Amino acid sequence: MAVVVNKLLPEFEALATGNLKVSNQTHVGQTVVLYFYPKDNTPGCTTEAMQFRDKYKDFVKAGAEVFGVSRDNMNSHDDFKAKLELPFELIADTEEKMCHMFGVVKNKIMYGKKVKGIERSTFLVGPDGVLQQEWRGLKVPGHVEEVLKAVKALKKTA
Repeated sequence: MAVVVNKLLPEFEALATGNLKVSNQTHVGQTVVLYFYPKDNTPGCTTEAMQFRDKYKDFVKAGAEVFGVSRDNMNSHDDFKAKLELPFELIADTEEKMCHMFGVVKNKIMYGKKVKGIERSTFLVGPDGVLQQEWRGLKVPGHVEEVLKAVKALKKTA
């Protein structure tokens, strides 16, 4: 089942760093930011992770939990998280279940070859488990501030 804005998230379960199980039920009552990124330790993904890291306290103050999601395995995530000192957990979606559910798997052209990759996307889930907003195919500069603004706006209406 695919995700739809203003609808409840479909059921899912995934493993994250810190030996954490994340599902559509684990964070009910809390705003959740899920940001999907192509790959650990690549320039754009490193910049994006560092920007979420640097604003993390602001997200928490606004009542939100942040999770990064990619197809990388747990070892890669653990290294990436430690290297960048990320205060939030990273979900290892090695089987692409969440990636397909959120519709972020896209065909891309890399070095003249067609490859299946993750389209950089972010999803804002309200405390009621309803998808409030989505950003797809985004560019990193200014994005984290935009998501934080949406989280703060959501908190005001809650």
